Amino acid sequence: MDNKKEQLADIVGSRFVSDDPAVLDTYARDNSFVLPLKPWFVAQPGSVDEVQKLVAWANHSSTPLIPVSSGPPHFHGDTVPSAPGAVIVELSRMNRVLRIDRRNRMTWIEPGVTYGRLQPELVKEGLRLTTPLMPRPNKSVIASLLERQPTLIARYHYSFTEPLRSCGVVWGTGEMMYTGEAGSGPLSLEAQWSMGARHSDPKGPGATDYVRLLTGAQGSMGIVTWASVRCELIPAMRKLFFVPATTPESLIDFMHRLLRVRLGDEVILVNNTQLAYMLAHQADKVAALTKSLPPWLLIIGIGGRALFPEERVDEQQQDLVELAQTYGVRLASGIHGATTNEVYDLLLAPSREPYWKLSYKGACEQIFFLSTLDKSREFIDTVYHTARIHNYPESEIGVYIQPQHQGVAHHCEFNLPYDPRDFNEVSNIKQLFSKASEALVSGGAYFSRPYGIWADMMYSRDAQSTSALRKVKRIFDPNNVMNPGKLCF
Repeated sequence: MDNKKEQLADIVGSRFVSDDPAVLDTYARDNSFVLPLKPWFVAQPGSVDEVQKLVAWANHSSTPLIPVSSGPPHFHGDTVPSAPGAVIVELSRMNRVLRIDRRNRMTWIEPGVTYGRLQPELVKEGLRLTTPLMPRPNKSVIASLLERQPTLIARYHYSFTEPLRSCGVVWGTGEMMYTGEAGSGPLSLEAQWSMGARHSDPKGPGATDYVRLLTGAQGSMGIVTWASVRCELIPAMRKLFFVPATTPESLIDFMHRLLRVRLGDEVILVNNTQLAYMLAHQADKVAALTKSLPPWLLIIGIGGRALFPEERVDEQQQDLVELAQTYGVRLASGIHGATTNEVYDLLLAPSREPYWKLSYKGACEQIFFLSTLDKSREFIDTVYHTARIHNYPESEIGVYIQPQHQGVAHHCEFNLPYDPRDFNEVSNIKQLFSKASEALVSGGAYFSRPYGIWADMMYSRDAQSTSALRKVKRIFDPNNVMNPGKLCF
């Protein structure tokens, strides 16, 4: 152990290697139900060169590496070691915003750059990211994109990796590679920038999109050291509208048409409980706010950027009004219990502290998957039915449906808050999570981000894909040092 610590110190410096039991305990578990396992060390590299040396050392010493770039709390078990003797590769020191290019709406960042850090830098240039719903301020932007967290503007979501474009990666072999457009030039960002490269094309080298091997991989293929990310102009003018409903199915046809004609920026569907969790910063206000809100609410944001913003917003508003009349839904410019600006602020900024999913009871289990919109009612009924069996109140289940990929698919999410200090409640929510997940998979839910028990559920149903993934793993990580035990590895 002492020898390994010395070797790590030689790579990253003694100040950036820790075996403090208190520090190790923070990585031994998270807010999921995966079995806890303490790592041996936490190492904090400060450069690409140090990352490469760490991976080479891991291959030589057969030491598992777990890449971590976001701050706590963690939720899905992907940063908890699955093999003994692991080293956490903590990437928060690599936190530079390398470049912002307003003309091409691109930014280049390192893995330690968080939403709380990046957004203010982009605002200075009149830019913004299409972010997930109220991300943690200390959530790594690159980690979020690699995890394929759903973003809010479906019409700018051209693929499931959007807005991630190119990146630099140290594979499990220790070899460095640039993906996408960056893969056609020298391994120097400065040299490529001087040649006019903007890294907006994710395909390559050649016709292969290597980024797809990294997204959803939970750090089991390699360590991303930088990424180019597509940004959008901040609207010069914007408006927010609400469509209240008693049932989600009454909004399906309207949503389908809205997404087909690419009308609106932010388009999200939530139940009253979910919106109350988002708006209320104190647990005792959630119940009252839930009662004041309509059972279901479709939130639509429209904006005008750069040229003629007022005219753009007016035209979109007229189209939105006509579309609402055609489908017989009511379009409102406000809701009881919150101002329009309050709701807009939720959509444009990271979460306040404490993280909004934890503010009600202190912990929250999440079930999320991809589906088509027409099946959402069936999945909602499945979760509600399973909750009743386990005596979990339906009124505390937050439901969030987010269109993705131009509205082709939808992210369906169920938030189940619970008290982590109550043993009986923890045991009950654990069973509910497992049984509901099994029922959803059997009903056709696609868990595209298979954390924890979802990995076994999904990979056991597709032997060919599982075999192919294992072959790919042996190519890019032949010694299985990158987060072993995750996915089907």
